[in-house]
Amino acid sequence: MSLNAYQRARAIAETPRAMEYRLMSQITGDMIDAHDAGLQHAALMPALHRNREVWSTFSNLCASPDNQLPAELRARIISIALWVERHTGQVVRGQASIEDLISVNRTLIEGLAPENVPAR
Repeated sequence: MSLNAYQRARAIAETPRAMEYRLMSQITGDMIDAHDAGLQHAALMPALHRNREVWSTFSNLCASPDNQLPAELRARIISIALWVERHTGQVVRGQASIEDLISVNRTLIEGLAPENVPAR
């Protein structure tokens, strides 16, 4: 099976939750790799930017009146997204650690994970 055929089949069969799990696992893995490579400040931006984008997307989706998640959960996700935005700037300026962002993502991944799948 070609890679394109596999990707099409996965896109059809993958649930939104599984897609979020996969995306957050990839992004968190990229941040872990950047951290383990000793990257700091602006050198972390490729991984940080992607993380910031996904949290911004989550926030925008939760702000939609059509969103079917409970209001309290939506508010928490928006709050986390705002924190991610602020903390990312602090990481780039050398005022905070990327480890906190990794920890938040791991918590989300654990919540999205199918049973018996450890977060990276």
